[in-house]
Amino acid sequence: MGRTGIFFTYFQGQRLRDFPQSLGDLLSRDNVFYYDAVYSSWDGLYYLHPASEALLERVHSREMIARVRATGDYESALYSAGGTVQAAEEIWRGDIDNAFVFTSFGDHHAGRGFFGGMCYFNGAALAIAALRQQGMVRSIIADTDAHHADGTRDIFEFDSDMLHVCLCSQGLEDARGNVDISVPPITTDDEYLGMLERALVPRALDFQPEVIFWEFGYDGTRGEYGDRGLSPDCHIRIAGMIKEVADRVCGGRLVSILCGGSGRRIANYAIPGIIDCLAGSQENHNGEANFGSE
Repeated sequence: MGRTGIFFTYFQGQRLRDFPQSLGDLLSRDNVFYYDAVYSSWDGLYYLHPASEALLERVHSREMIARVRATGDYESALYSAGGTVQAAEEIWRGDIDNAFVFTSFGDHHAGRGFFGGMCYFNGAALAIAALRQQGMVRSIIADTDAHHADGTRDIFEFDSDMLHVCLCSQGLEDARGNVDISVPPITTDDEYLGMLERALVPRALDFQPEVIFWEFGYDGTRGEYGDRGLSPDCHIRIAGMIKEVADRVCGGRLVSILCGGSGRRIANYAIPGIIDCLAGSQENHNGEANFGSE
């Protein structure tokens, strides 16, 4: 079993109101390490740190950082992005093997000089910048949020050491190998997993990244605001596929980052299942879960 880190910050809104309690017995496993952004005296607690302003300026413009500061969400955004940076650094040092990062604000709509869609800073890009200072060269970002990762593409469009595979509403491939896979308005779990496998696996085997980042959004689940017809179980199966790729090409070094999604019940089901998969459960998640309205 691998060593899995859970990096937890706190949120406005309802979708993650039941966490971390919904993680249940996962938190008591010997190979699961919990990092919390709130100062408290909790046995076995590791602390989560905010992203530094010096690191922010390696990725984002000073003007953009100032605009985020003016939103009133600046501190929360620093902790949200900081969880991804810290997870990547812990993995790179060999302290843990993979991680799941809860975010209060998403990643992939934050570019060098713009932000939107509740994404203030691009945590994956900040983590890549931090790891490059420590010797990492190649990385992959696989994005299964329902919406196009315009901010991530803006940052890495001409970067030959980072490969971006995005399953979204567009269908494009650039000369360097970045690819956007067009997902139909309605698809099945098996069709979606097939698209992801064909887009990611051969590219990862050829590119040989040292770390894989997975932007996980459950907004493509049935009934969500980016509905593509997927079941809640599909996300757990995606986790299994991406973890297997990471195990094959980069020693299991995988940072999973929560992006889109709004429903509490889907979050309460899918996220513990994903972390269970990352931590090495042998349970097979191929069933269907029945969820009504929130």
